[in-house]
Amino acid sequence: MRALFAFLAALLFAIPATAQTPARPAATDWSNTVTISPGGAFVLGNPKARRLVEYVSYTCPHCAHFVEEASGPLKAGWVKRGTIGIEVRNAIRDPYDLTAAVLARCGGAARFFGDHEAIFANQALWMEQVQAYEPTRTARPEKNASAQLLAIANATGLSAFMAKRGLPVARQRICLADKKTLDLLAAMADDAWRTKEIGGTPSFSLDGKLLAEVHDWAGLNAMLTAALPASAN
Repeated sequence: MRALFAFLAALLFAIPATAQTPARPAATDWSNTVTISPGGAFVLGNPKARRLVEYVSYTCPHCAHFVEEASGPLKAGWVKRGTIGIEVRNAIRDPYDLTAAVLARCGGAARFFGDHEAIFANQALWMEQVQAYEPTRTARPEKNASAQLLAIANATGLSAFMAKRGLPVARQRICLADKKTLDLLAAMADDAWRTKEIGGTPSFSLDGKLLAEVHDWAGLNAMLTAALPASAN
């Protein structure tokens, strides 16, 4: 028995000790973090990172195409790692755009980016209803802005669409009549068109500087890859 214990002891001492490497803390995934900017716009990603601003209109087909192409790569390539935060600012163009913008914001920060992308993804469907409704809207205008937006939401199918996504109709009505929201979106649009002079949608700025001649994903991707090479896909 003593011989066995001696053998085991010798064996244990003969095995070299393995150094324990401390585990690295997991990197923060910023792609689900949403905050609100001082101007009231929703921001996806690290709020302290470099800021990419997207100026968009929900009735703009080029914006819908951009969101379809760019949302995935932007989140995976830059937002997730905390390299940039994406701020969406509404450059309102018409009452239909305003209605969609109010409904996109209606669910709050946690819902915004999902609803924002969904409205763009279904743009072709509800814009068909816009074309059918527009002659009626101009021939018999509603008495006030709230009634007009509610009528648009119903006639275009936007209200039903958002209800299917879990936004109650009663909540939609409150949002569409909320003067603070309407004033905020009007101020955001005024800043985009008159102060920043964006010229068209989509447009972009990085760190407060408007990106001239960049109006699609190909151009933005090339610019970001050059400006932030360590974070490119």
